[in-house]
Amino acid sequence: MAGPIRFWWRGGIVDVDDVPAGTSVLDWLRRDPSATGTKEGCNEGDCGACTVVVGDRVPDQAASVDQLDLHPANACLLLLPMLHGRALFTVEDVASDGELHPVQQAMVEHSGSQCGYCTPGIVMSLWCAFQRTRGREPPNRAALADCLSGNLCRCTGYRSVLDAAEAAIRSREAARTVPAAAVLAALASIPSADPLDYRAAGTTFLAPTTAAGLVEALAGHPDAVVIAGGTDLVLTARQAGQDLPPLVWTGRVHDLTTVTRTATHLLIGGAASLESAWGELAAQLPSLGSWWHRFGSPAIRSAGTMAGNVANGSPIADGTPVLLALDTVVVLADSTDERRVDLAEFHVGRRETVLRPGEVLLRLEIPLASFRRDLRAYKVSRRFDSDISTVSGVFALVLDGEVVTEVRVVLGGMAAVVRRARSVESAIRDRPWTRETVLAAQDALDLDLSPISDHRGSADYRRRTARALLERWWLQTRPAAPLSEEQTEVWAIR
Repeated sequence: MAGPIRFWWRGGIVDVDDVPAGTSVLDWLRRDPSATGTKEGCNEGDCGACTVVVGDRVPDQAASVDQLDLHPANACLLLLPMLHGRALFTVEDVASDGELHPVQQAMVEHSGSQCGYCTPGIVMSLWCAFQRTRGREPPNRAALADCLSGNLCRCTGYRSVLDAAEAAIRSREAARTVPAAAVLAALASIPSADPLDYRAAGTTFLAPTTAAGLVEALAGHPDAVVIAGGTDLVLTARQAGQDLPPLVWTGRVHDLTTVTRTATHLLIGGAASLESAWGELAAQLPSLGSWWHRFGSPAIRSAGTMAGNVANGSPIADGTPVLLALDTVVVLADSTDERRVDLAEFHVGRRETVLRPGEVLLRLEIPLASFRRDLRAYKVSRRFDSDISTVSGVFALVLDGEVVTEVRVVLGGMAAVVRRARSVESAIRDRPWTRETVLAAQDALDLDLSPISDHRGSADYRRRTARALLERWWLQTRPAAPLSEEQTEVWAIR
């Protein structure tokens, strides 16, 4: 049945039933309750000025009680119906009875703010990190910098902000905590098994809670579009000045939010966040750690999904190259059938896939055997943090002595789709892993790809970059005297 959006905010459950489904949390905050501490900067999820914190009620199997999982979110990309059954915290909620929170106090004492426009978002990112690390070893300066990678400051710079972050984290035991028990008790009044059917001002937003309900909702609404994190769909519609179509959200389909292992495969649910999926991949392949942190800001990694990154079909998607190198299979379903498709065959053109009307991506299946390969992933972008790739390369091999027995070469940003470079692989497979083999592989690049030119880089730049990445890969994996990541960084500069 149709019903209101219900979420916890400022001590109680808020009901909303009269705003269009495409309204962002940012617009709602600033317009309806006049909570103007949350700022609109870029309105594209890029600057972090609008950062809020969202709390999810998640079961803790070990403790047999629910826990409140907090994570940052870009209010400009978060649609209001996506708050259903969750908790919201804004910058106005951080101070208490006129007393600044230690994060805010540290920003004052360390001159972490100048014009102040970005400050609310910075405070919320740090406040979230503050809460998440309570009772644990405090994060170091590098980890705090990653926490702030989605917050742009155009005038103060980051040294003073990081100084404030370190000072606040050191005082974390004396700080006020989120009233988790009270929040969880209030959220319990919103049954997690009940789907949301929200309709207002001619708009529709459906949030089923089972995979069967998901495909049923799509079958019953042929004009609907599946939305996961919305980090691309919402932005694309906004930039085009278009209204959003009826939406079917995967975020409440609890069985699809998990990342699990079987005896043979790693299974990434269709609604599993980028943060959880990449965390598991990096645990299996530590070489992916840098790629994970450069994928996007913590807010984007928490909101976006790995399945959504794949289904989006972008030639510069950062998830697809890694998944292709791991021989991933995509599992699709509609109301009548379920089918499995090799990821290598899933994309048929720029933002075009083999998904049929009414079909949804249920999960990604990665063979555990793929993790035995030595995998390296390289990303070249115009900005180091929170930027999409100009060229990406993911390379994996297995050596028998000095001879390559298995190889995967995947390049992104070079053509309309991310693809394996089969000719390059043929030039490497069953040959000794030497400079001569790498030179042959570089020459084979032109047989596989005709690089595109756009505002991020010319075809010639992309071709030269791909050749350089092949050599960088060899330098790090050659049998004799391989270079470390730090050493190849120096090599790249030279």
